[in-house]
Amino acid sequence: MAIPPIPPGYHSVTPYLIIDGAAAAIDWYTKVFGAHEHMRLAAPEGKIGHAEIEIGTSRIMLADEAPEHMARAPASFGGSPISLHLYIADVDGVMARAVAAGGTVRAPVEDKFYGDRMGVLIDPFGHTWYVSTHIEDVSEAEIARRLALLAPDAS
Repeated sequence: MAIPPIPPGYHSVTPYLIIDGAAAAIDWYTKVFGAHEHMRLAAPEGKIGHAEIEIGTSRIMLADEAPEHMARAPASFGGSPISLHLYIADVDGVMARAVAAGGTVRAPVEDKFYGDRMGVLIDPFGHTWYVSTHIEDVSEAEIARRLALLAPDAS
């Protein structure tokens, strides 16, 4: 039997988050996003060397910050230029749980012209999450039309 090039349960792209406080982050992602922990490998001094969680149908790998391996959390750089987009069934409920658990709202939840109800939050570990519930199927042509109404060409 051939070994699949992508292991079962994974997608072609899997985010890998470096976190200052990975154990606390796993607890936070479980409480706020309903994550399920698949594995956790210990590192020295009680840190996490590697862990995997699943949110919905997507795996996320994460580990504690290890500067000696060039693995640094967002605060080491003044924030992260990378964000994650999470589709869930109840964006309003998840955003409320996130704030109650110490997350920071960067953009409040609102209906978007492209068919999602979305808000943006920064988790307590410095990672940015675009949290969305898809509420309307919108064609590319309709998205372009709606965008033009929001931001007419200034020329």
